[in-house]
Amino acid sequence: MDEKKFYITTPIFYPNANLHLGHAYVTTLSDVLARYHRLMGDKTYFLTGSDENAQTVVQGAQKAGVDFKSFVDERIEKNFKPLFADLNISNDQFIRTSDQKAHWPGAVALWKKLVDAGDIYKKEYEGLYCIGHEAFITEKELVDGKCPDHGTVPERTKEENYFFSLSKYTGVIKQKIESDELLIVPPSRRNEILSLLEQGLQDVSFSRPAAKVPVGIPVPGDESQVMYVWCDALANYITALGYGREDDSLFKEFWPGIHVIGKDILRFHAAIWPGMLLSAGLPLPKAILVHGMIISGGKKMSKTRGNVIDPQELLKEYGTDAVRYFLSRHVSPLDDSEMTLELLKDAYNADLANGLGNLSARIMQLAETHLAQGTRPDVAGFPKEYTDAMESFEINKAAEFVWSRIQALDQKITETAPFKLVKTDPEAGKKIIFDLTQGLYLIGRMLNPFMPDTSKIIKDAVVENNKPQNLFARKD
Repeated sequence: MDEKKFYITTPIFYPNANLHLGHAYVTTLSDVLARYHRLMGDKTYFLTGSDENAQTVVQGAQKAGVDFKSFVDERIEKNFKPLFADLNISNDQFIRTSDQKAHWPGAVALWKKLVDAGDIYKKEYEGLYCIGHEAFITEKELVDGKCPDHGTVPERTKEENYFFSLSKYTGVIKQKIESDELLIVPPSRRNEILSLLEQGLQDVSFSRPAAKVPVGIPVPGDESQVMYVWCDALANYITALGYGREDDSLFKEFWPGIHVIGKDILRFHAAIWPGMLLSAGLPLPKAILVHGMIISGGKKMSKTRGNVIDPQELLKEYGTDAVRYFLSRHVSPLDDSEMTLELLKDAYNADLANGLGNLSARIMQLAETHLAQGTRPDVAGFPKEYTDAMESFEINKAAEFVWSRIQALDQKITETAPFKLVKTDPEAGKKIIFDLTQGLYLIGRMLNPFMPDTSKIIKDAVVENNKPQNLFARKD
C-alpha cells in the first residue's frame, strides 16, 4: 500500500508589523492539521514563511531607518521565531521570498513557463493601488473612497507593467471549482469565488517598475521591472519544495497540497494562483481552506477600537497548550468567531483546570493506588467522529468530541464510584479503573494535534501508572 502524503501551507506573512492573533490562529490551525496527519501515519510536510519582496516591507525598513536586509532579518528573529516557538509550531520549513537560493530560482522558472505559454505581455496601465493589499483595486471596491480593509485612500498609479492573461483561464478555473477538483472550503467561500468567476476574470499586473519597488525578483530579460509581489509570493508554495531547482524531489513527492488562508486573500489563491498553475501546466492545489476572522466584542480587532488581543500576552498568562486549546476548540475554522479575555479565562477554568486536569488527576490517583505497575494501555484506533471532523478540516468539532469523551469519563466515575467499589469488590473496581485509564489514554492520543505537551504528559502518566503533574491551575 502506497504511503499517504500530506502537504499543508499557511499564507506567508509580511514581516513589517508584529504578528497578531490572526497570524497565530492560521498557523496553529495548520499545525493541528499537520500533527493530525502525522498521528495517522501520513508522510507530512508543513510550510510557513515570510513575504518580504513587498512595498509595505520596504516602507517599514525606511520608517525604522535601517537597511532592508537588516530590517527583515531582525523581524524574523524577534517576531516570527519567538511566536512560532511559543505556539509549538511544527513546520518543516520556513520560506523567505528574499532567499535567492531557495525561492528565486523557482519563481523565475515559473515566470518563464507563463512566457512560454504566451500568457505574459507588456502594456501601460493606470489604476488605483492599495499598498496594504499590494494590489490594484477598482472604484467599486472602495467605501467612501477608501480601501474597506485598510481604511486608506489608494494611490492613483500610471505605469508600464507586464500582465498575465488570467482572463483566458476563467472558464477552466470555474469548472475545476464547480467539480471540487479544486475544493474550496467552506461552501460560502466557494460561492463567493464562483460569483467572481461568473463576472469574468481580468488580466492582472504581474510586475512593477524596479525604480518604484527597489526589492524583488528581476523579471527575466528585463531588469527594469521586478516581479509583482503576488506573482512572486504565490510561487512560494512550490519553490519551497524545490520547483525550479536541481533538487526538486520534495516538489515531486508532495505537490499538490492544501492551502490554509484568510478570506481577505481568497481571490489571489482561488483565481490568480490556479491561473498561473494552469498556464504552467502544473497540478492545482487539492483544497483551499478559508478560515473566518476572530472578532472581539462583535467587531473586527483593530488598534483604534482597542480590542486587539496580543497572542504573546495570552501565552505568558495561560501557556502554550491552553492557547492552542482555545484556538482549536472555540474558534471555528469555517466562520467568524468571538474571542475575548473573559471567554478565554472561563474556558480555561471550566474545560482545562476543572475538566481535563481534574479528570486526569482523579483517574491516575485511582490507578496509582489500585493497579499494578506496568499495566500497559491498549492502543486502539481513533473514533470515526474524531477522524471525520479532522478530515473535513473542522478541528473545533474534533476537539468538541474529545471533550465529550472527557465528560463521559467524568460521568462514569460518578455513576460507578470505583473508589468505593474497589473496597467491596476489588476485581470489579480494578476493572473499572483500568477501563478509565484506557479511556484517558485515548483522550491523550486524540489531544496530540491540539495540545502536544499535555498529550505526552497524559500518555506518559498512564504508561508509567502514576499521577501526572498538576496540568492546569485555576485562574481567579
